[in-house]
Amino acid sequence: MPLYEYQCQTDGTVIELMRPMADADKPVADPAGKGRVFTRKFSTFAAKGAEGRSVSLGMGGGCGCGKPHGGCGSH
Repeated sequence: MPLYEYQCQTDGTVIELMRPMADADKPVADPAGKGRVFTRKFSTFAAKGAEGRSVSLGMGGGCGCGKPHGGCGSH
């Protein structure tokens, strides 16, 4: 089951919930019972390698063939 992040627009509190994809955008009950409204936010992921350098995860930024832009000669 995917893990989603939800943020309260009033105070910025962020919570994480594991939910089925079909329920991703359904209303989220305030876990503290304060009546706050939480909406799903765009989650990002970053990894750090040796010496704190960013690590490429091989996502996006390339041709459909898997090579960098222009690598297959079709772009």
